[in-house]
Amino acid sequence: MPHPTFPTRTPTRRQLSVDDYVTGVLAGERAILGRAITLIESMRPADAAIAQHVLTGILPATGKAHRVGITGVPGVGKSTFIETMGRKLTAQGKRVAVLAIDPSSAVSGGSILGDKTRMNELACDPLAFVRPSPSACTLGGVARKTRETMLLCEAAGFDVVLIETVGVGQSETVVHDMVDFFLVLMLAGAGDELQGIKRGVLELADLIAVNKADGDNAQRCERSRQDYANALHVMAAPNGDWTPTAITCSGLTGLGLDDLWASITKHRELLTASGHLEQLRRDQQVHWMWSLIEERLLNGFREHPDVARDFTSIERAVREGTSPATVGAETLLRAFGLA
Repeated sequence: MPHPTFPTRTPTRRQLSVDDYVTGVLAGERAILGRAITLIESMRPADAAIAQHVLTGILPATGKAHRVGITGVPGVGKSTFIETMGRKLTAQGKRVAVLAIDPSSAVSGGSILGDKTRMNELACDPLAFVRPSPSACTLGGVARKTRETMLLCEAAGFDVVLIETVGVGQSETVVHDMVDFFLVLMLAGAGDELQGIKRGVLELADLIAVNKADGDNAQRCERSRQDYANALHVMAAPNGDWTPTAITCSGLTGLGLDDLWASITKHRELLTASGHLEQLRRDQQVHWMWSLIEERLLNGFREHPDVARDFTSIERAVREGTSPATVGAETLLRAFGLA
């Protein structure tokens, strides 16, 4: 007689309380940290409410890490650079978190999330934590989720948080507003326009690093470094603590990365001694608050039933030139309740 069969049940993870999340993150438990990040990335209102309590609980333990933003066009070698830099830092005993903003598909909303594959060695390093996060096609979503993830990593005891941007669009400005040091990676032999990086991004840079300065490319990188250094001298106004400059480096061989980190360290020391780092962090907090308010208001505006009813037709009329943009805006604002 055959043995009876029973349906198998996949074991479910125990639901964590706010105290579980806070205690686990502060203890540096990687599994809890990962779940806490998933919690704040969730779009469910119930999860958002819990996430706010978790963030409040870990907030006193945040703010001690080096916050470094890294940008550059696709192909500049960001992932290789970050892996080599991260390995150098962990070899010094530093705990390094890498938050990679991964591009989301405008069609499916899906995300590649391939940074763990591209940073294989660093992802396996016990002193490192690599977390790709989807951009969700919105700058506001990137700012909110990445900033909150950064706070969780700081509370978990990471000494350095490296934030990699996708290198296109306006995400550089968003990341610049949440870090202490903004590094722009460049390629040799291609002008600013050819690389697709706006002048404004160079104006945000605390340091430009011409990457891939190895082998036969070294001399070309040095010439580009001089060009970028001259451009920075003209465009970037010193803030009193720090004057941006340009260097050459190689994410493949590690050339120049020790000097680069020394510059980042010196930058932090100068800002700390002058009190500007503390002021910068405070200003960023207020900027973040207003960004969240603007995002919430815009979402509420779009979801308002009277606005949603007429939004498509009014937008079409403006696009086709049959209605002025001012009339379209006024009509939708009036539907929202603003006279």
